[in-house]
Amino acid sequence: MSNVVKAVLEGGPKDLPARIVPITPPGIELRVAFHGGFEHFKVTQREQDTPEGRLRVYEWCEHSTIGT
Repeated sequence: MSNVVKAVLEGGPKDLPARIVPITPPGIELRVAFHGGFEHFKVTQREQDTPEGRLRVYEWCEHSTIGT
């Protein structure tokens, strides 16, 4: 059994490659690098049943760009 904590991502870009991602450490916000920027997801109180078990849902809240 793996000790990796994972979360389900909800919302954001439809072409985001992964909807179940590892989170290190579990916290309030998660940033996912995507198309030259970051998609930000905030933790919710909801959980969802997935093929990898019951996971916490993180909901999309904003996009930011990487500074040049």
